[in-house]
Amino acid sequence: MKKYLVGSAFAAAALFAVPNVSDAASIDDHGSLNKGDVNSSVNALQEELKSQGYFKGYTGSTFGPRTLSAVKAYQRDKGISSPAGSYYGVVGPQTLSSLSGSSSSSNTTASSSSSNTKVAGASTTQSSSGVVSAAKQYMGSPYVWGGTSPSGFDCSGFLQYSFKQAGKNVPRTVSQMYSASTKVSSPSVGDIVFFDTRGGPSHAGIYVGNNQFIHAGSSTGVTISSMDSSYWGPRYIGAGRV
Repeated sequence: MKKYLVGSAFAAAALFAVPNVSDAASIDDHGSLNKGDVNSSVNALQEELKSQGYFKGYTGSTFGPRTLSAVKAYQRDKGISSPAGSYYGVVGPQTLSSLSGSSSSSNTTASSSSSNTKVAGASTTQSSSGVVSAAKQYMGSPYVWGGTSPSGFDCSGFLQYSFKQAGKNVPRTVSQMYSASTKVSSPSVGDIVFFDTRGGPSHAGIYVGNNQFIHAGSSTGVTISSMDSSYWGPRYIGAGRV
C-alpha cells in the first residue's frame, strides 16, 4: 500500500491538516485526489464541483489552487473534515462518496416536478442495439471514480463512452443525462435507465432487454444486472432517450 504523505510545501503553507492513519490507508486503497495531481479524474472532479457551484472558470486536468479552494469549500459545506475538525482538501473516500451521491442534487429542484413520473435514460439515433453491442465490449472493466475509459469507468463515464462508440454524444453526469432525456413510460433496448441510490437520479445503465441493464457498478465494474433484483428494483426511477 502506498503511504500517504503530506508534502513539505503543503505543510509549510498550512493548507492541509493530516487525516488519521485509517483514513489515509483507505484513501490510498480507493484512490484519492490531491493538490498537484494531473489526470482525467481531476477534470471529472472539477466538472462535478462546477455543476454544484463550487468551481469557477475553465476546467482542466490539474489539481491546483482553484481546485483546492473548491474542494475545501465543498467539504466545509458538507461537514467533511479531519478528526481535528480541519478541512484538509484531500478528495478521499468520504468526499468521493458525497460527490457521487449528490451529483443530482443541483438538478433535484429543477427535475422534481417531473420526478413523480417514471423517467429514463438515453437512447441513440443509431440502432439501439449498436450502443448495447458497444457497451458489452467492456464487460469486466474495473470501476474507477471519475473514470472515462476502458481502463476504468464510473457509471456515467461508461455510458458516455459507450454511446460515443455508437455515434451518439450524451452528457457527462447522471443528473445531466436525466435532465437531457426524453421520458418514456418503459425502457426499450438502448435506453438509459436511472436509479435513485442517494436521493435523486444518481446511478444509470443501458437497458439490454429482458429487464436487464449493463452498467459500471462501484463493487462489480462493468456488468449486467437485473432490474428485478432486491437492490436495483426498489431504486429504479425510470427511463428516457436523448
